[in-house]
This record gives sequence, C-alpha cells and structure tokens, in this order.
Amino acid sequence: MKKILLSLVIFCNISLFAATVDTATMYSNSMQKNIQCVVIKPASYKKKTNSFPVVYLLHGYSGNYSDWVRKVPRLLQYADEFQLMIVCPDGGFSSWYFDSPLDSAMRYETHVSSEVVTYIDAHYRTIPGREHRAITGLSMGGHGGLFLGWRHADIYGACGSMSGGVDIKTSPRDFDITKRIGDTAAYAANWKKYAVLNIIEQKPADSLAIIFDCGTADFFYEMNKQLHLKMLQLHIAHDYIERPGQHNWPYWQNAVLYQLVYFHSYFTKGENIRKPGNQ
Repeated sequence: MKKILLSLVIFCNISLFAATVDTATMYSNSMQKNIQCVVIKPASYKKKTNSFPVVYLLHGYSGNYSDWVRKVPRLLQYADEFQLMIVCPDGGFSSWYFDSPLDSAMRYETHVSSEVVTYIDAHYRTIPGREHRAITGLSMGGHGGLFLGWRHADIYGACGSMSGGVDIKTSPRDFDITKRIGDTAAYAANWKKYAVLNIIEQKPADSLAIIFDCGTADFFYEMNKQLHLKMLQLHIAHDYIERPGQHNWPYWQNAVLYQLVYFHSYFTKGENIRKPGNQ
C-alpha cells in the first residue's frame, strides 16, 4: 500500500511539470553559424489548436542559452501556470546583445530580435504580433531586454530587466564591453549610443509595457535606480521594483516570477498595463 501511495505521489509531481523543453538549433545568416536556444512549451501545447504568447528570456555575461532552465527549473511550472512559451536564446559569452560596430561576427541584436523570433514563429504555434511578445533577462541580459525592447518596439510589446547593466559607461574595463563597441576615448559615441540609460531619451514609435528590478545589495543597484528616476523625469510609464537581494541566482529565481506575472497580465489584458506617456 505504501508503494502504491508513493508511486501516486511521484506521478502527481511529474504531472505538475507537464511542460516540455526543446533545444532548438538554428542557422544564423548574420553570423554564419549554428546557434542553439531553449524553448519551453506548456503542457497545453499538445492540443494542436492552441497558440501561445512568448517571453524571450536572456542570459547574463559568461552564460549561455541553457542557464535559465538549469538554474530555474520552475520555469516549466510557470509556462503551464501562465499559458505562455518561454524562449531562451544564446547571446554569446559577452555580446551584450549588440550588433558590434567593430566585429561583424558579433551580431546578436539581429540574431535575437530577427532570426530567433522569425524561427520561433515559423516552427512553433505562437500568437503573432508584438502584443504577444515580451523580452527580459538578467544582468547583461537585463541590459539586453531593455535595449532590444526599446530598439525593436515593432517586435516586442513589453520588455524588462532583472539586475540589468543599464549604464555601460560605469564598466569601461569590465565584461568585454570594449571588445564590442571600442574604448571610451576613440569610440565615445558608441558608449552613449548603446547604453539603455541614454536610448530612453528617444521614445519608440510604438508604446511599450516596461518592468525592471534590482536588489538593493547589487553592484548594479544605483544605475537601475537612476534609470527609474530618469524615466520618471521623461514621463515614461514603467514598473520599477527594488528589494533586498544581490547579483545572484537566488535573487533572479525570485524576480523572474514577478516579471512573468507582469507579462501574463500584459498578454491577457494589455489595456491594464500603463504605456509610455500615459502616466
């Protein structure tokens, strides 16, 4: 009897994680190589008539496409709970999700916002249109979430960041940024052009739902707080959260749930999400 009950408990636990994970490989025309990404599908994807919105979830510096699903296996549960797909592209070791003006082999802005989105829409049952896509990430990927969301508001209707490096000029010698956009003296214009803290000065043609957060003990905390204050000055509506936490996986494991709740609300009743200029 005990064995039967134990088997039943195990079966029920497996059933709760009924979402499935694909590792997709696509060819990048922009970089002339194969690149992988993780695709998490909710259990209800099995029903052939169902289509889903997509959250694109970016990894951080020195990471790769598998980081999120390995470190936060509860993403499978969240895909089921919120009835959405989660796609984790690869952004290279230190691309910062730029199309590097110095290295034509580093075109991760094009890859993530064009090649990956096109591939996912062609090979999976997504709901097309920007109002059914969101992008966010952690650290380097947090910068990428806001950077790509802002520059490609025709592709994404919502964007976010967790512990994002949103002011790259504070790290001129760190994280390989000079390899991507040049040094701060000879290529000073690039350091302004590619920083989230600066690009928000030019509002995109399409409205965006925006959420970002950072732990108060994070080394990126002050720049995130400055981004929040600047958005207030520019009357850019957004949700900003700061809570106790550091620049680590325990913080991101917690933060990603809040962001998925936000994006789910955007997907299901987008009229309730504030838009830039409508504060």
